[in-house]
Amino acid sequence: MKLNAYLTFNGNCAQAFAYYAEHLGGHVVASMTFGDAPEGGGGGPEAADKIMHACLMIGEQALMGSDAVTPYCPYEPLKGVSIALHPDSAEEAERLFAALSANGKVEMPLQQTFWATRFGSCTDQFGVPWMVNYMEAEKTDCPKP
Repeated sequence: MKLNAYLTFNGNCAQAFAYYAEHLGGHVVASMTFGDAPEGGGGGPEAADKIMHACLMIGEQALMGSDAVTPYCPYEPLKGVSIALHPDSAEEAERLFAALSANGKVEMPLQQTFWATRFGSCTDQFGVPWMVNYMEAEKTDCPKP
């Protein structure tokens, strides 16, 4: 069994996934708009260019998403969840955090903590909460993905 996150966006899923592909080093392997689906996939003509389903592969990990389409599925911001990234170096943690926090909101600046060499949390410009956590091997009690 595999486990992956599925994100819902407020009409900007295509832009978010293009940004993530560029900055997280992945590639979009699937993207379907409501207009591509038979009879508009139930989204109506105003949703024709919105994403019904997208899949971004980063190595062997998948991140999926779609646009919320009202009135069937109104958009609600993510609450109580973050996407956690575990880079392989402090430098990569700094690069990722800079990209994800750009034009977003920093909750905790990237810094050294008692559990990590680098840890920071932010919400990106698309409304997705992220945690960047780089731990040296001797500090970790959770296996790296």
